[in-house]
Amino acid sequence: MTRVLNDPDDFPGQAVAGLASAFPQHLKPVFGGVARATVTRPGKVALVVGGGSGHYPAFAGWVGQGFADGAVCGNIFSSPSGAQAYSVCKAADRGAGVLIGFGNYAGDVLQFGQAAERLKSEGIEARCLLVTDDIASAGPEELAKRRGIAGDLPTFKVTGAACEAGMSIDEVEAVFNRVNHRTRSFGVAFKGCTLPGADHPLFEVTDGRMGVGMGIHGEPGIHDADLGTADDLARMLVDGLLADRPDEAGSRVVPIVNGLGDTKYEELFVIWNDIRRRLVEAGLEIVDPQVGEFVTSLDMAGLSLTLLWLDEVIEPLWLAPCDTPAYRRGAVSEVELDTAELSQQAEEVTVATAGSPASQEVANTVVGALDLIRSILMSRQEELGRLDSIAGDGDHGIGMTRGSTAAVAAAREVAAEGAGALTTLAAAGAAWSEQAGGTSGALWGAALTAFGTVLGDDQGCHPGTVVEAAAASLDAVKRLGGAQLGDKTMIDAMEPFVETLRATGTDLPTAWGAAVLAADQGARSTAGIVARLGRSRPLGEKSLGTPDPGAISFVDVVRAVGSVIG
Repeated sequence: MTRVLNDPDDFPGQAVAGLASAFPQHLKPVFGGVARATVTRPGKVALVVGGGSGHYPAFAGWVGQGFADGAVCGNIFSSPSGAQAYSVCKAADRGAGVLIGFGNYAGDVLQFGQAAERLKSEGIEARCLLVTDDIASAGPEELAKRRGIAGDLPTFKVTGAACEAGMSIDEVEAVFNRVNHRTRSFGVAFKGCTLPGADHPLFEVTDGRMGVGMGIHGEPGIHDADLGTADDLARMLVDGLLADRPDEAGSRVVPIVNGLGDTKYEELFVIWNDIRRRLVEAGLEIVDPQVGEFVTSLDMAGLSLTLLWLDEVIEPLWLAPCDTPAYRRGAVSEVELDTAELSQQAEEVTVATAGSPASQEVANTVVGALDLIRSILMSRQEELGRLDSIAGDGDHGIGMTRGSTAAVAAAREVAAEGAGALTTLAAAGAAWSEQAGGTSGALWGAALTAFGTVLGDDQGCHPGTVVEAAAASLDAVKRLGGAQLGDKTMIDAMEPFVETLRATGTDLPTAWGAAVLAADQGARSTAGIVARLGRSRPLGEKSLGTPDPGAISFVDVVRAVGSVIG
């Protein structure tokens, strides 16, 4: 577990700040993460990588010549906000476009996708690159649904080298697609990791057993199995990957044995010998083997094996020089430090025009409701995290607390300046999305913003308007997240809430109370559903019998609002 810390909630930010100050010749801090400290030539395609913290040396440890131009660093195991990603991408852009690389997780897809759209609206070509190397998370017929784990290293290294070589954005994207398709990973966990400030791991594994197909965000394995000897484990990993080799793979491979944070290097060397022998026996030619910690999961005990299948395009890019804090190869050309200052602050929602007196009154009510929401979510943090850890990464409670705390602070600030309901909820939504990160951060940010758009800054709050605003929030969440009723998400609580609100008269407190009951029933019904979307999808069967934490927290939120309305 993490013992050296100040404030557990600020652990990721302090770690990134310390990394940047420890490697000033490589990194410079920027709001949302880090960028190269060296001068980069104009006209170069930029590669920005990122995701949640807790995976060092991924992702900030890979920023430097020949590799990435910037890294976006979210909270522990939680995707960064769209604002953070936008900030790092702007700092990295050199006029030839930005490629944003990340593992295939729902929150990352939403938040990085928002950043890419914002960059495009400003005339900057931006594209998202999703790593999908984990064979345990989906079958060969569903390659696009696979998670990204330790395959992040070879895919980003090769893609970064293509950028450094001066290829166009179309050419670099083609290289990424090529290397991603030829990368496969398979891993196991011996014990779960412990979040900073927590006193117990996210999951337990019985002695002598292992979780097969673990995730790097603290998720347990798809199933448990007997551990056996190092050679037994080597056989399982090698056989699993060879059975899933890409079409026309050839025989030259880069094997990467990756420790997850708590497994000793000596153990990795022991299993590497067994892996090497089995690969040779399978007729493969081993090129440039890598053994160490490359994509970790805090203090998770476990390891993964990645095979990168080389070809004439990938091999020279894999072997090309690079110089980063955590990964070096060969000798790069002489570089010059970039002394330009980068922004350390997010753009804030400001009060352009004061709201009408009636709307200002609504805004003050919004601040009170958000404060109550924050209090309730804080008291529910541990339980929401426990529900999330059964088939997810255990960060839902922390994320909801961070998001609501930031939202009420931002709302209070603009309301004190005379903001109406729209501006107050827009500020709250932006702050929630930024501080919570992840899927829930993006969805709650969108929900609050949509609600405020209907209320406006120039009118009071009427029952019909509230119903319309709730419906707009539902539409925004469904449009952004892509979930439908029955997918085991917050939609299973949110949709019955809105439909009941629509159907239950004009007395708002009565209608809201009935809608809360419908939402609660919908949330509880998710216990009987196998997860089909989000991080819980690979562990869908394990989610059976446990309600969706996002649906449960939605009920907590609307119940709190109901007490204000009543």
